[in-house]
Amino acid sequence: MWSNASWRAQAAEKGLALHYGIITPPVAGHIRPFGALGCELIARGHRVTLLQMEDVRERAFQEGLEFAALGQSDHPPGSLTKSLQQLGALSGLGALRFTIEAVRRTTEMFCRDAPEMARACGIDCLLVDQTEPAGGSVAEYLRIPFVTVCNALALNREPNVPPPFTGWAYRNSAWARARNSAGNAIYDRIMAPVMHVLTGWRRRWGLPAIRNPEDSFSPLAQISQLIRGFDVPRAQLPANFTYTGPLRRPASAEPFPWEELDGRPMVYASLGTLQHGKRDIFRCFAEACAPLDVQLVIAHNGGLDKDAVAELPGHPIAVEFAPQTEVLSRASLTLTHAGLNTVLDSLAAAVPIIATPITYEQPAIAARVRASGAGVSIALNRLNSALVRENVRRMLGEKSWRDRACRLANEIRQSGGATKAADVIETIG
Repeated sequence: MWSNASWRAQAAEKGLALHYGIITPPVAGHIRPFGALGCELIARGHRVTLLQMEDVRERAFQEGLEFAALGQSDHPPGSLTKSLQQLGALSGLGALRFTIEAVRRTTEMFCRDAPEMARACGIDCLLVDQTEPAGGSVAEYLRIPFVTVCNALALNREPNVPPPFTGWAYRNSAWARARNSAGNAIYDRIMAPVMHVLTGWRRRWGLPAIRNPEDSFSPLAQISQLIRGFDVPRAQLPANFTYTGPLRRPASAEPFPWEELDGRPMVYASLGTLQHGKRDIFRCFAEACAPLDVQLVIAHNGGLDKDAVAELPGHPIAVEFAPQTEVLSRASLTLTHAGLNTVLDSLAAAVPIIATPITYEQPAIAARVRASGAGVSIALNRLNSALVRENVRRMLGEKSWRDRACRLANEIRQSGGATKAADVIETIG
């Protein structure tokens, strides 16, 4: 294991210009925050390289990062696209199981290929997404420091904190603690195939077994793009844990038909980059908004073809990609699957939220939306246009929703974002 002294000596020898490697899931929602953080570090004179399968090479370059390909033998070009297409057709536990299998295979890839690649690239420190358990083990094996970055909800466990794949409300009670413990046990069983792979590699590397999830988190620094005001009450976070708020780059110049906005209250709808194939949900949103005096903007990320767009009620503005932060700066309400990036971007713009969680941690994010008072949640099995319409009308007519979102927006503005996260990374130890 590294020591504080050796880390400082290494940094001094390199004049504080270090080479950071990123280990993260190969999906845009996790890569984009790392892109913002990486660009901040690059602006300070460091190098930053994304280590992943070949399919994300172009994404890394778009984010301004260097790239090193892993998984040439078992993750050939095109495999990620096929996997994401299969995932887009799934919901609930089916999507979770599919994702666990994908994580198992990428864990194998990271453990097998990342150490050699990190040595070849001269990586000094790893920035590891908390949802990729292999990253910390690779760093331990290489005897280099690593920083845990929570681009999703923090996985740090506490007795009163519901598991991140549930929509359970926070409760400080004995029965809630028992419920949470049972939920975590279920999660551990689901994750067993991943941990089996990781345990095998740690044994091969002569590293001690991981006893609990916290063993895979950095002892030096843990960074979360949440803000404290949007998290559940926390009492046991480690001293090295920092809320930085959303990790974002400056506004992009992505094209958008701004001239089509007609001045009515704008409702923004997005299902992110993994659930964008849920056409029935987009249609439900359109049916809900069509009779109202609002203008619906849909960012479908390729989930709707021209015929599907033409058939949407109310003729909303529908684009494949939207400059999300800029569009939200003009929005009055967001309709979303409760993906964390869309939720945080909405709150940063003081835009209230109607969340319809589909899978993964989305139910837990929707629970935080409810608890914050900045939005409501509609379960997928209850989703219908009449219910969405009722909530759109109510939330646009009551100023209190925007006021509560404004309070969170103020906290986000003061949180520091990628600048604060880079400060933490540069001063670890």
